[in-house]
Amino acid sequence: MLNKIIIMGRLTRDPELRHTGTGTAVAAFSLAVDRDFKTQSGEKETDFIDVVAWRNLGVFVSKYFTKGRMAAVEGRLQIRDWVDQNGGKRRSAEVVAENVYFGDSKKVSDSDTPAAGEIQELPEDEKGELPF
Repeated sequence: MLNKIIIMGRLTRDPELRHTGTGTAVAAFSLAVDRDFKTQSGEKETDFIDVVAWRNLGVFVSKYFTKGRMAAVEGRLQIRDWVDQNGGKRRSAEVVAENVYFGDSKKVSDSDTPAAGEIQELPEDEKGELPF
């Protein structure tokens, strides 16, 4: 079986870093991804895709990515079934990130942000098992 997704777009909001009850870090964010074609009226449409990044990758994303930053995400599609407040059954799709890359150049004002393609080593206390 194969479940591999690669998307590139701009963050629609700053990543939201949370921790599970056991202390596992997870960052949630959304990417605005333009479609490759235009509608009959000549406009490009945009898809807004939810992404989650677990453990050290989530910490990395929450630390170095902000709203408007271009990101390339490699991961897998996950479909979740859940029940809303009214008891209705719902279904959501999200990308579980395995790798997140900078898609734009380093901004001059962001002195602590690594440049596109630059490898960033995590501090010893942030290293650990990857989510995949």
